[in-house]
Amino acid sequence: MNQPLQHITVLLDEAVTALLGGEETSPAGQWVDATFGRGGHSRLILQRLGPDGRLVAFDKDPEAIAEAARITDPRFSIRHEGFRHLDELPAGSCAGVLMDLGVSSPQIDSPERGFSFRFEGPLDMRMDTTRGQSVAEWLADAEVHQIAEVIRDYGEERFAGPIAKAIVAWRTDKGPLTTTAELANLVAGAVRTREAGQHPATRTFQAFRIFINAELEELQQALAGALKVLQPGGRLAVISFHSLEDRIVKQFIAQHSKEVYDRRAPFAAPQPMRLKALERIKPSAAEVAANPRSRSAVMRVAERTEVPA
Repeated sequence: MNQPLQHITVLLDEAVTALLGGEETSPAGQWVDATFGRGGHSRLILQRLGPDGRLVAFDKDPEAIAEAARITDPRFSIRHEGFRHLDELPAGSCAGVLMDLGVSSPQIDSPERGFSFRFEGPLDMRMDTTRGQSVAEWLADAEVHQIAEVIRDYGEERFAGPIAKAIVAWRTDKGPLTTTAELANLVAGAVRTREAGQHPATRTFQAFRIFINAELEELQQALAGALKVLQPGGRLAVISFHSLEDRIVKQFIAQHSKEVYDRRAPFAAPQPMRLKALERIKPSAAEVAANPRSRSAVMRVAERTEVPA
């Protein structure tokens, strides 16, 4: 009998403590879990919220929505859409926003989702399987320069050119790629060297997943939305798992953590900073030992400093 796929929430206590502030017990107000996943953070937030607290979650994965349906707490609600829709909440209405940018273990370990080179499955990789184009569908028509650009920009893969050419050559000779195994084997043949302990297809699979789900663009929209909906003193906590995401989060917090002067009006008062950077947290050695997938995680925490416009 197959065991259900398990997901271990990364930085569980640290994230919820950072979000809620770690001081007030049973806080009220509206809070947001912008990436519900399998609900680890949401469930702990609900345990710590007071009776007047509310939690709104977002996720575009139908499997996550099904998992959320198991939560019967009347203080909880979920929206079946990506966190780029955060800005649809009223301005200044939220006491805290949490974003966990990781892919859940059930997504990675489900062969039918096509996220992993470790399992034979359809070459899909969509977070929301009810809409949009799969990786296989995109690769069936994409030009070699488009494929190379995606692999280089989103996977930071130095063999992007040879991999893209190999994909197009396969397509010309055998027809479109349709499975994860086909792509993984093709990439392994095109990549001449690789870091110890890393599969040659790691960066390419990451690149295609990020691209097909517009993950970085959605993250930028979500951060802007969080800035709008947070009330003064509200917390923003974001857990990233690779440098592309973390760079966006770091730069966003830095950008809004300083006063802005209008060069066209040098004598005007500067716009006050809108965020205050609080801390950067990594998983403990014990957490990494218990859950190796947490080793690349980094959480950045900031606080809203002014009344939203």
